[in-house]
Amino acid sequence: MTQTIFVLNGPNLNMLGKREPGIYGASTLADIEAACRREAETLGFAIEFRQSNHEGDLVTWIQEAGERGALVLINPAAYTHTSVALQDAIRAAKVTVVEVHLSNIHAREAFRHHSFVSPVAKGVLCGFGADGYVMGLRALAAFTGHDKQ
Repeated sequence: MTQTIFVLNGPNLNMLGKREPGIYGASTLADIEAACRREAETLGFAIEFRQSNHEGDLVTWIQEAGERGALVLINPAAYTHTSVALQDAIRAAKVTVVEVHLSNIHAREAFRHHSFVSPVAKGVLCGFGADGYVMGLRALAAFTGHDKQ
């Protein structure tokens, strides 16, 4: 059975390509999804790619990933800095998570330096733009030993 990776995207990421391209790049979320699908196929994973502007949807999807034994690559966007609920969901679901951000959150406003997700993530990628998603998929493959199969 093929293992699944949930690629979860938080608020405003549906606006990529239009929203502050100097910070977030020119790639759209559809571009990122296509790159993730190509990489997941290469790595031998199935992929569930989702985006929501609602925190509860992300919590529900993390729980679903846990129930299905899936891995999670998440860009929590603004919820990174505010959501105890996401941290609790990741901890409760016992999922392996890689956190990804398009921009380097540590080189931005001070309020962006703290993440509620990082303490429960296996790793964090930030500042690599859309390429960070592909790096995150590769990291999940390496963490699970899937890259050696």
